[in-house]
Amino acid sequence: MMSEKLDTASLVSKVREYISGTILLGLSDQSIEPDESFLQRGILDSTGVLELVGVLEDRFGIKVDDDDITPDNLNSLNSIAAYLQRKLNPA
Repeated sequence: MMSEKLDTASLVSKVREYISGTILLGLSDQSIEPDESFLQRGILDSTGVLELVGVLEDRFGIKVDDDDITPDNLNSLNSIAAYLQRKLNPA
């Protein structure tokens, strides 16, 4: 697991960088608002969600359980950042 403690802004930045660089494929000039729904905007489909899960697991050293693959956890930059904070910094 990563030893550094990442704040919400850092997590949002890292996830935005991944999505802009891989999923948007050339559309990275379009900004993604932190609370914008990936599903409503058509940024992620079911395959994209699975790819995102793989990247989160690899990059942050976490295990994303099947029960965690929900819009509440993975549908916006802020929801992903909050999910990562819960996984990386358990109470």
